[in-house]
Amino acid sequence: MIKLTWPVKLVSQMTTFSVEQLDLTLEEWMQNPPDGTEWADGKVIVKHPVEFVNGEVVGKPGMTAKTRRIQSKLDYYWRSYMISSAQGGEVYVEVTCQTLKKGRIPDVSYITPELLAQVGEFSVLPQSFPLLAEIVSPNDFADDVFAKAQEYLESGCLEVWLLFPKSSWVLVITQGETVLFKPGEVAKTQLVLPGFSVAVDELMA
Repeated sequence: MIKLTWPVKLVSQMTTFSVEQLDLTLEEWMQNPPDGTEWADGKVIVKHPVEFVNGEVVGKPGMTAKTRRIQSKLDYYWRSYMISSAQGGEVYVEVTCQTLKKGRIPDVSYITPELLAQVGEFSVLPQSFPLLAEIVSPNDFADDVFAKAQEYLESGCLEVWLLFPKSSWVLVITQGETVLFKPGEVAKTQLVLPGFSVAVDELMA
């Protein structure tokens, strides 16, 4: 997790701001979450380093090209399988959801058709997505990554994918088990989007 003291550059004035200056309550944050931020432990935090341009948070330069590539691939694979298998629902990239009194932005997420019909159009999903993925960066602390996965599972998520670009590991976590898929193996969903599979080498390349 990126620490709160991470500097955020105000491009138009060439001055720096701490994300702590985004002094919002959870309710205020949920109404219009600034791009690249999450809300946890009573504060706005930066998920990835961002910049301020003309007073607005834009971009995520801290995400590497490989991270973005993996994110794009998983979005494409989940969406393609959702359509080809006629399971319905929707796949999103970096859409906000509410967890245990926190606001999170999973890197990739899937909502089932049943839940989508229940909530309708939304700007912030009032629970975790049933299936979601987080791509772990070198800046993330292990304890924070697994605590966030548990947070998702305790607020409506059924299955969390943690992707580790450096080791090319895919860790799939549910309430009942944790399954590790390594290079040379085929990663598979356990509960949501049943039947989906993808070669780890293909996804993480």
